[in-house]
Amino acid sequence: MTDERPPPLTDELVQPFVSNAHGDLDKVRELLTQEPALVNAAWDWGGGDWETGLGAAAHMGRRDIALFLLDRGARLDLFAAAMLGYTDVVRAALAERPELVDTRGPHGIPLIVHAQKGGDAARKVVELLERSHAPTG
Repeated sequence: MTDERPPPLTDELVQPFVSNAHGDLDKVRELLTQEPALVNAAWDWGGGDWETGLGAAAHMGRRDIALFLLDRGARLDLFAAAMLGYTDVVRAALAERPELVDTRGPHGIPLIVHAQKGGDAARKVVELLERSHAPTG
């Protein structure tokens, strides 16, 4: 039995996929139809600034693109969960790792900014993150 892997995805596919996931659902749909493995591909913008299509959609507040990608097998991350308003997911992550309140995603964008981009759907996540920064004592 051989353990052959398919060749890596090309930069010519990955970079436009991630770029378009910032705002062009039609192009994302077209590229994903062309190459389904793009759904979890990541692009390095430089210096280790890795971003997936889901990550791009998350910090741009593109719920439509994020849900499309999740429906096609994208791996949910904390930033997308925050933008989508998945309060229970964010709460559970913070319960285990409170320091995640200050975590940053692609391009150094803070978790709370992802939640703010989610608008009304993510209002409770924004409130949760704000409370997580409340002074104690």
